[in-house]
Amino acid sequence: MTKKIFGNQEFLDGKHVAIIINAVLTLLLVVIFGAAWPTIQNGLDALNGWITSAGAFGSAIYGILNRALIPTGLHHVLNTYLWFGYGDFVDAAGQMVHGDINRFFAGDPTAGTFQVGFFPVMMFGLPGAAFAMYLAAKKKNRAEVGGMMLSLAVTAFLTGITEPIEFTFMFIAPFLYAIHAILMGVSMFVTNLLGIKLGFTFSAGAIDFVLNFTKGHNAWQLIPIGLVFAVIYFVLFYFIIKKFNLKTPGREDETEESLAMEMPNAEVQESAASLGATEADLPNGKVDKYEQMARGYLGGLGGEDNLVKVDNCTTRLRLQVKDADLMNEAALKKSGARGVVKINKENVQIIVGADVEFVADKMRDITGK
Repeated sequence: MTKKIFGNQEFLDGKHVAIIINAVLTLLLVVIFGAAWPTIQNGLDALNGWITSAGAFGSAIYGILNRALIPTGLHHVLNTYLWFGYGDFVDAAGQMVHGDINRFFAGDPTAGTFQVGFFPVMMFGLPGAAFAMYLAAKKKNRAEVGGMMLSLAVTAFLTGITEPIEFTFMFIAPFLYAIHAILMGVSMFVTNLLGIKLGFTFSAGAIDFVLNFTKGHNAWQLIPIGLVFAVIYFVLFYFIIKKFNLKTPGREDETEESLAMEMPNAEVQESAASLGATEADLPNGKVDKYEQMARGYLGGLGGEDNLVKVDNCTTRLRLQVKDADLMNEAALKKSGARGVVKINKENVQIIVGADVEFVADKMRDITGK
């Protein structure tokens, strides 16, 4: 029922009031952030300047901040300055280039400082963590967890896409994620202290390692360093998970497991029935993998009616929903989600992995959204 707030001032009542309040609050925020931003920008400039002038220690701080800021997306603020703005170099054609990435590929022998430390962690460290989570899972769940972790580890090793692994423990075990951020800093410190140089076009995976190997300096040393990091990650993750009984994949309580097993199937069947699908078309029937995942996600999101819009990036489904409180996180994870992020009441993100575009396409086909 629409209520009047401003008496007889009809234009200011009912649904109009939300628009007016929103406009006023937006103007207020513009003033606040407009006044505060110069100070914030000066702080960022000072931080970037310190990082670039502090040698190996500065690169270590960058590595820690890069991982620590991923949950907020603010790591791109540091990346943009260091990768595309820091430093100057004149290439063979006489053109001035800027940024650690651009200078590396232009032939600057000093470039690669803020890229090289990612390789040991992304190619070796996080796959070691994935293996630890597999062995730490309950025996009855290891087959399922093993398939998931193997695909995530191979993806991280080959392409440097690590978010699917990171989101499996980022929110359920923040302490582990803090250790991961520190280890990234250690990797940055060690590789820069040894004077190793290597860059990437996409991310710090084996593909970029091989393609850019000849452009780097002492890049072969990243392999033994990476193997050491694989052992460190495995040992730390395995014993911390077991010691503190962290609920990493496959270690959920029985009530959580049963809920995750029951909810998706019920919702998937309801979703399929609404589309006129038969039992043979349901998961475990003739449906393909991506349709099964799509239907499972729809069920975990509270059904098709709760979905407003489907979008995706490299590894995530970016979804607009009517009510995020209807989301069942356990059901989503049982359907294959590596992680779930609730942005606000109407926006959620599901960490899927490199196959995300195929799942998104199926969700659009099913819902028309």
